[in-house]
Amino acid sequence: MSLLDKLTLDDLDADQRQLAECIGLEAYKKLLKNYAGSDIRVRMPKRLLIPVRDIEIRENFNGYNYRELGLKYDLSVSSIRRIVSPVIPQIKAAPFPGQESFFDDDDDTKI
Repeated sequence: MSLLDKLTLDDLDADQRQLAECIGLEAYKKLLKNYAGSDIRVRMPKRLLIPVRDIEIRENFNGYNYRELGLKYDLSVSSIRRIVSPVIPQIKAAPFPGQESFFDDDDDTKI
């Protein structure tokens, strides 16, 4: 048994106690074992969620709603254009909703 195993919340100063209470004492001890003396940077949730947001924007993009998406996600139209640029060829190639393809023929008979 190490001394770290004997550590309790009462042994910690206010800042360290707040951290240990936030993540739990066992997680705090694990953090100490792996990162003691290091500077740890915790990213802002907004920054971590950018890839998730961009996927959602691409899924909701219909080929015309740049401004609507910009307003919804508080982004400029040019930012929306940059985010959706990978999916624009697929959207342009897709038929309009309800449009039937001229080349899709369920009938196997030849003319």
